[in-house]
Amino acid sequence: MRKYGHQVVEMIGGRKVHPATAIPGGVTKILSEAERKEIEVMGRWAIDFALFSLQAFHDIVLANKTYLDLIVGDIYCHKTYYMGLVDANNKVNFYDGKVRVVDPDGKEFCKYEPKDYMKHVAEHVEPWTYLKFPYLKNVGWKGFVDGKDSGVYMATPLSRLNAADGMATPLAQEQYEKMYATLGGKPVHQRLAIHWARLIELLYAAERWVELVTDKDITSPNVHRKPTAVPTEGVGIVEAPRGTLTHHYWTDEKGLLTRVNLIVGTTNNYAPIQMSTKKAAQHLIKGGKVSEGLLNMVEMAFRAYDPCFGCATHSLPGQMPLEVRLHNQHGELVDVIKQFVA
Repeated sequence: MRKYGHQVVEMIGGRKVHPATAIPGGVTKILSEAERKEIEVMGRWAIDFALFSLQAFHDIVLANKTYLDLIVGDIYCHKTYYMGLVDANNKVNFYDGKVRVVDPDGKEFCKYEPKDYMKHVAEHVEPWTYLKFPYLKNVGWKGFVDGKDSGVYMATPLSRLNAADGMATPLAQEQYEKMYATLGGKPVHQRLAIHWARLIELLYAAERWVELVTDKDITSPNVHRKPTAVPTEGVGIVEAPRGTLTHHYWTDEKGLLTRVNLIVGTTNNYAPIQMSTKKAAQHLIKGGKVSEGLLNMVEMAFRAYDPCFGCATHSLPGQMPLEVRLHNQHGELVDVIKQFVA
């Protein structure tokens, strides 16, 4: 699946990892009919693979009562607001549309165009981290707590499904309905369900893949419109795999960047990541005993968000420095566990 994804990116974008054909006003490369047919074959295979993956999830993961109890239990549960892009019908969308936010009860809190993001999202700063903590400006920052009175929100695959009224493709919609029926309706607050939502999105993406590549205009030679105006400011919002991605650029009279503001997926989720890690540790660590298995279960709390701290902090040490400090009920330090920390 990953190989086919890279092939499609290379055929359209010129390179596998960092596409090179995009320019202001469009792209530089026309898709040939032969390439279109090849992409269609891979896309139809991708749908089968996504369905196979969902079936494996049902047969292996959901059939494991111990893990299912973890999914639906309280250890990995937080009731927050949820953010995601939606189309005109409030269906999940990765690229076009408006940002929709629903409250912990699933009711629409706001919906906005990309250019208006600063009216709705602000960022809190703490002295102990490079990352900022986005929150809903019209609710306010109340600390690392959940609930309707806290401005903390989540932006993940599960968040996109919670924020939408459904999926825009038929097979993904069936799986969407099955997940919510299994987990007791919308919204789902259990963070381990992010993995399930990720698989539903995989199926949606594969269906959309085929939908796009069978569009008669996909091989049109009209792939570029020369810009005639000098830009000064622009905002774009798309859905990255791990969450809503906001890019805001300011330019000078030559079109060169003078200022940039980015709110990436991991930054959006940074507050709930802290909350989930803390809650898991408090539930799992008893009597000062910390085993590798318990640490793995604490790690499950933040791995569900698929964090990319290199993206969010623009720092890539090549390893994952981690220091866990364990305090007893009196606040006294009883143990320190480190990896890759001097």
